[in-house]
Amino acid sequence: MNGKTQPLINLLVLILFSCWAPAISMAQVPEKTLQADEVLAIVRQYHPVALQAALGIEDAQAELKMAKGGFDPRLGGYFAGKTFDGTKYYQQGSQELTIPTWFGVDLHGGFQQLSGNRLDPSQTKGQTSFLGISLPIAKGLMMDKRRAALQQAKLYRNLSQTEQRATINNLLLVVMEDYWQWIASYQSYLNISSIVEINTKRLELVTASYAMGERAAIDTVEAMAQLKLYQNLQTQSWLQFQNSGLQLSAHLWGPNAQPYDLSDEVKPPVNWDQQLDLSLFELNGDNLLSAALANHPELQAYEYKMDMLEVNRKLKFQELLPKADLRYNFLSKGNSLIPNEYFDNNYQYGFKFEMPLRLSYGRGAYRQAKIKIESTQLAQIQKIRDIEIKIRAYLNDYGALKSQIAVETEQLALIQRLVAAEQMRFSNGESSLFLVNSRENKALEVQQKLLTLKSKYFKTLYALQSSAGLLL
Repeated sequence: MNGKTQPLINLLVLILFSCWAPAISMAQVPEKTLQADEVLAIVRQYHPVALQAALGIEDAQAELKMAKGGFDPRLGGYFAGKTFDGTKYYQQGSQELTIPTWFGVDLHGGFQQLSGNRLDPSQTKGQTSFLGISLPIAKGLMMDKRRAALQQAKLYRNLSQTEQRATINNLLLVVMEDYWQWIASYQSYLNISSIVEINTKRLELVTASYAMGERAAIDTVEAMAQLKLYQNLQTQSWLQFQNSGLQLSAHLWGPNAQPYDLSDEVKPPVNWDQQLDLSLFELNGDNLLSAALANHPELQAYEYKMDMLEVNRKLKFQELLPKADLRYNFLSKGNSLIPNEYFDNNYQYGFKFEMPLRLSYGRGAYRQAKIKIESTQLAQIQKIRDIEIKIRAYLNDYGALKSQIAVETEQLALIQRLVAAEQMRFSNGESSLFLVNSRENKALEVQQKLLTLKSKYFKTLYALQSSAGLLL
């Protein structure tokens, strides 16, 4: 080997050694980057699923307002008359105000005017006023439909808020999986691009050596084949990066439900594998399990569902009781609503009793309500177990990935040294281009594997938080 080609080969060795440093060190700082916390903030604020979950809370608020309508005071009036064959049978008018109360008692008062020649003897002619109560003595005393509806509406509002948190928790996990896949695709492209650059320069130097008679023609073929292989992989990796960008774009929205398309100019941050502050992540297994049992939105949702079913059970229990309703009015002449005598004079009362003899409907409805509670309890127990298993599985993944990344990092450093040594031997005529390419292929394989492990590692960090219901 003559002195003219030696400087070129020494330069090639230096280039190869420097290029096999981690690919990210080659990348220039992009003008536009997208951090993980920025993606999370955008999704929380603008994603249609997050906004739809917020609408669910508004719907629950409307449901609560409707339930409160069962306790609104009611003002009513009635007017009727009959005249036949010149005889004025009756002319009747009444106005009544009813005030429902939380205790099942309805307060009511009003006025009545009655005149005519054919009146029922039990009716009082002229103008009278009344003030009284309606009271269920058995069925409906402790619980009725309007009280049940109000209690369930309040619980439904809380359930909607909890379901919104669960929806966002699950949504953000999907978003982070796509975000780290986007990063991994870009880093893979950088890795392969660096190899393309190395092989392009190697082909130029091998071709120059062949022209000088220092290399065989087969070496140029070997170099060209290796370059074409990596150029094809480069095209494929760029396609994967574009598609992963589209997948991430599906989660990015702007104000007024305007979708945002992630352009090729936006790149992952240079310090992509150092952008996360691990102190912000809960990584202790016991703490994660405690946090999940205390605050996981899916478990809290079961608590609200159980409370709603308990209200329904109390309501269905009323079907086992007889219907016994009491109505009592104080009466006064004229427009005065203040009675001057109570139980000795000027009063009107009514009592109604009704009871199915077999209580078939009541027994069936009450048993059905209890079955729903038992079924929900079993589902809740299963959900708790599923969450515990998921947390433990992700913790196992987290520990294994940390170890694998450490080992793979050391392995990559060793293989990069082997690549540089093989290239040095090749430059001294002690090795072949085939062996150099083989070392290089193995180095790229390990580098890509390390990238995959790091991507899974960061996905697992977010999966751990999501499994405990903390990714909100």
